Amino acid sequence: MSNLTTQLPTDTWVVASWDEYIKQIEDPAYEKAKGYYYNGQMRVEMLPVGSDHSCDHAMLIFAITLFATLRGIPLTARDNCTYRKIESRECQPDISYYVGDRARLIPRGTSIIDLDRYPAPDLAIEVADSSLLTDQGAKRLLYEDLQVAEYWVVDVQKAQILAYSVADRGSKRIDVSQVLPGLAIALLEDTLRHSQEADQTQAGAWLLSQLQ
Repeated sequence: MSNLTTQLPTDTWVVASWDEYIKQIEDPAYEKAKGYYYNGQMRVEMLPVGSDHSCDHAMLIFAITLFATLRGIPLTARDNCTYRKIESRECQPDISYYVGDRARLIPRGTSIIDLDRYPAPDLAIEVADSSLLTDQGAKRLLYEDLQVAEYWVVDVQKAQILAYSVADRGSKRIDVSQVLPGLAIALLEDTLRHSQEADQTQAGAWLLSQLQ
């Protein structure tokens, strides 16, 4: 039987064992895929990243880094990093951060971050163009169980950020980040809108003027 006939569907949640998930995600054909595993189901995302998604992704990393730099908040960003709790959960958020005294927690040379050895990131962000429903639904439950401090979903179409504070395996909407104290979610939304109407340098200059 060929590999093609045994591969599970992509870009949707399907019931699968941990071994089935690992076999698929480690297949060279899925080298550029994003993988998630939660509650006995797997999701392998193969849809190409669109231009709008890519631009908002880049702008958000810049905006958060600028805010933290001006406020003296230590942090380390990770882009599409894999977090794994073996035989139980796995995620690959678009952007994630360790903040404060945990900014340098993960040593250089680490590939997949083992959540049996290290804590989950303080902030996980999914940039949603075609995946908004699952980012707000199943992935939100996954990040609640992983006990990230905050989880954000960026709605590319609306330039809206749905930010959640996570505690006790539940979450609630917030307007100001607690992980990055003083950072208003509305300010980031305005920055994304500026970057859609001008170039990212101009949007960055506008954000800098608001932060000074």
